[in-house]
Amino acid sequence: MGGGFAFDNPNPLWIDELSQSVADVISEHVNPAVAAHGGHVDLLGVDDGKAYIAFGGGCQGCGMVDVTLKQGVEVMITDNVPGITEIIDTTDHAAGTNPFY
Repeated sequence: MGGGFAFDNPNPLWIDELSQSVADVISEHVNPAVAAHGGHVDLLGVDDGKAYIAFGGGCQGCGMVDVTLKQGVEVMITDNVPGITEIIDTTDHAAGTNPFY
């Protein structure tokens, strides 16, 4: 018997398949990539083919966030989640307290 502990939340945050697919891509691909700079991306919602996200940590206020959004996050999500055509960054970058760049 292993010593690990696992818990599957019976009430997932995302109940529709499209939102869950976007959340999975963010969790499995986007966040590991931006974590190297102390950042993270949160999915806020999905509506009409648009995914609304917020950058946090080292990404909030970073001077390279537009490149990260367009060449990283948007490509990863739109390539892997049919039905998502646009990623909207809702972050208040002026409030970033510890941007990476």
